[in-house]
Amino acid sequence: MLLLVVWTAVVVLAAVVVGAVVHGTVGALRRLDREVRGFQAELRPVLAEVQAAAARAADTRSSP
Repeated sequence: MLLLVVWTAVVVLAAVVVGAVVHGTVGALRRLDREVRGFQAELRPVLAEVQAAAARAADTRSSP
């Protein structure tokens, strides 16, 4: 009987630990997603400027 109680406690404790790890991982992934979206939003105008500059440079090179 004591062995059954011990094994039950071990299983419950393992489930709690796995749940905490999953919860932390999901939270970290959500934070990472927010950071990536913010980074993309900040860099979108810079990317447009760089592409425009590259297009102007290509036009300048192609015309003698």
